[in-house]
Amino acid sequence: MSDYYRPQTAFTFFPPVIKNLLILNGILFLAQNVVQMTQAIGLATVLNAMALYPIGAGPEGYSIFGTAITVPGFQIWQVVTYGFLHGGIGHLFFNMFALWMFGVQIEQDWGSRRFAIFYFVCVIGAAAAQLAVTYGAPISVPTIGASGGVFGILLAFGMMYPDRPIYFILIPIPIKAKYFVTFYGLVELYSGVARTGTGVAHFAHLGGMLFGFLLILYWRGKLPIKPKVYFRW
Repeated sequence: MSDYYRPQTAFTFFPPVIKNLLILNGILFLAQNVVQMTQAIGLATVLNAMALYPIGAGPEGYSIFGTAITVPGFQIWQVVTYGFLHGGIGHLFFNMFALWMFGVQIEQDWGSRRFAIFYFVCVIGAAAAQLAVTYGAPISVPTIGASGGVFGILLAFGMMYPDRPIYFILIPIPIKAKYFVTFYGLVELYSGVARTGTGVAHFAHLGGMLFGFLLILYWRGKLPIKPKVYFRW
């Protein structure tokens, strides 16, 4: 598989896909704030239609701005577009920081084309998991955020650099990437089953990790369906 981008010499802190994802997420977050400041109905309608709404839910629910509305319902494009919206500055910052922190090295090593495919497969996989667990919800509540893609990137980082130390702000000692990823995955699984953290799409995070894991296995020829070109690191 050919790559559109491959670093030639020096390491870059903002490879193309990550740079464009940061810009697009920032622009749409600004658009969300414009709606909150101006009550622009047209823009609010567009942004609400980008959020991921449950399949089979009732016609009434909530917008991404927290107001009760007649919801747009599920649309196929939402499995991608929901990943460009965020619920607040903290939500945006931590997702984009993690995307940059863990994704830069991966895009450098994989090339931009493969990295982009992986990221959006994780985003779509996270959407599929969320749609499965919210099917037929009595109240239609939208899902937003890039966390599914980010958790997929986190998994890839742990698989590629398992012994790379990660410094977590709440723990004063470095943790190897493989243990950090495993811990995060188990926390998300427990949180999803126990339904802790209201408003957090735990199964979407797990869906992003699962689809990322399956794609890596496919690229490496570990699944019954084989790729034309094997991917090794």
